[in-house]
Amino acid sequence: MPSRRRQPERSTRVRDAERSRAALLDAAQAEFAEKGFSGGRVDAIAARAGVNKQLIAYYFGGKQGLYDAVTERRQTLVAEFDTPETPLPELALQYFAAFGDNPDLERIFLRENLDQDPGDVEYEPDSDEVVDLRRRQQAGEIGDELDPAFVLLFLEAMTVSGSLFPAEAKRLTGLDPRSAEFRRQAADQLSAIVRRLA
Repeated sequence: MPSRRRQPERSTRVRDAERSRAALLDAAQAEFAEKGFSGGRVDAIAARAGVNKQLIAYYFGGKQGLYDAVTERRQTLVAEFDTPETPLPELALQYFAAFGDNPDLERIFLRENLDQDPGDVEYEPDSDEVVDLRRRQQAGEIGDELDPAFVLLFLEAMTVSGSLFPAEAKRLTGLDPRSAEFRRQAADQLSAIVRRLA
């Protein structure tokens, strides 16, 4: 009588699937941060994750679905602290800390922006972020003479300056932008600058 192959228990299969999915997300995050969407390769992602590349299609529907799942990580992270009740200086520090702790997500955001042709991007005068800054302006967190859209743009630049300009950050401050000392001093200065916006 032939022996039957034992199927793993359902709980083991679920744990393995969750582990494989998480490994693919981590590997994709690193790959897309290094090479962008167009340069990232599914076989390289699968190799990093230590799984068969067919699992990318199985779990995510392909490369685009995997990329979307990685960018959803950023949105989930931001949703944890970006609330209307958070004072603007604290909110800027939260962004700075969150992406300092998750530099790959920050690099993906930067790559997306660098890879897009501004001519292909639609103007969004009523984007949620700008509407929120207009509300904050009415509440006195931002001076009346400031344009909320430009304030947002400059805040974004300040929170990613260590990643976007690492050599310049070292040249001007004498600190390695990856160091705890740079992050501490940059956070102090960011908070002080944002408080001055009012």
